[in-house]
Amino acid sequence: MSTNDQYADVWKRIKDIRYAMLTTKDADGSLTARPMTTVQKDFSGTLWFFASRSSPPARAIEASSIVGVHYGEPKDEVYVSLSGDARLEHDRPRMEALWSPMVKAWFPDGIDDPDLVMIRVDVHKAEYWDVQESKPVQLFKMAKAALSGERPTLGEHRTVSM
Repeated sequence: MSTNDQYADVWKRIKDIRYAMLTTKDADGSLTARPMTTVQKDFSGTLWFFASRSSPPARAIEASSIVGVHYGEPKDEVYVSLSGDARLEHDRPRMEALWSPMVKAWFPDGIDDPDLVMIRVDVHKAEYWDVQESKPVQLFKMAKAALSGERPTLGEHRTVSM
């Protein structure tokens, strides 16, 4: 699978999931996950989030750039875990391109807010679980597996290095 195909494969699973959990490493070494809003319209290996430079996730990224970004849609049974390196950027053209009324709700002073930054996550690895079978088929496969002693095969599980 080409790199562009890998990006498209991941994007089709996360593009309709509005919120991600961004996991950072805190100063005491513990991991903390916080909800972030997905604002981009496509994916080519980098995720973007608006943040306040003084916010806990931004401060954590300044101390340790390794992050995890996790998406889940229980209704559709799609779960995606991404890991990579993050950094803070003040990229005005990108901010303007990704700005929306939803972002303005968090940053009423707009793009000129001196505390506004973007969190850039360069994704190195993606792993996803995507159950595509209907509930009745899932139940049948699970019952069959319970009787046979073999694990059920439900949907697709893949790890992608980028």
